[in-house]
Amino acid sequence: MSVMGLFFIFIATVAIMWLVRQGVLESPWLEEGEVAHYRRAGGAEPPTAGRVGLAVFLAVAGCLFSLLAAAFFMRGDAPDWQMPPIPGVLWVNTFLLAASSVALQVAVFAARRANAERVKTALLIGAVTAALFLIGQIWAWRELLELRFFASSNAANAFFYLLTGVHALHLIGGLVALARTTDKVRGAERVTKALTTRVELCAIYWHFLLFVWLLMFAMLIGWADGFGAICRRLLS
Repeated sequence: MSVMGLFFIFIATVAIMWLVRQGVLESPWLEEGEVAHYRRAGGAEPPTAGRVGLAVFLAVAGCLFSLLAAAFFMRGDAPDWQMPPIPGVLWVNTFLLAASSVALQVAVFAARRANAERVKTALLIGAVTAALFLIGQIWAWRELLELRFFASSNAANAFFYLLTGVHALHLIGGLVALARTTDKVRGAERVTKALTTRVELCAIYWHFLLFVWLLMFAMLIGWADGFGAICRRLLS
């Protein structure tokens, strides 16, 4: 069995164990009397549909990015592989995405304290820095295109555009969800438990995007070459 197959099994196992611990396999509608009352009083609340959906989506997205990383490392062993120059704006973009993730975590803390104004401010900062990250990514692509590093010129160029493009698409989807959450918070008189959950889900997704980007950035600038050599040896 390949390393990627083992990785998929690991992701599925973690997801199933998390769902079981959250109680999704319980059948409270079949329980009666004192047993049902005791379980509802002492047991943890079942996960919301949003949490379950996000967990499944992150598992799928994690598998997608791991497949792209495996293909990147395996293709990088070819003699014609030549990475394009890394635009300096990517360092700024990394800082912006990290700042966005921190802002979302601040929003979570503020939501748990029912501080609506701080939640709004933190969400706005998170959205603006994420949007600036996307603008910076477009800047980087334009810079490479002006230097005539086209996707069709070299496989390494194609992987650069593919990796950063797929990540940008996931971030755009996150911005849509973040905009809806911000709109809900602005229209609410107070921060409810449901709004807090929405903010927490946005923050979890943002942390995931930051984690994936840090790994991708390490791959693109060559810091993960040693790990790539190990992967190529295991996958060969």
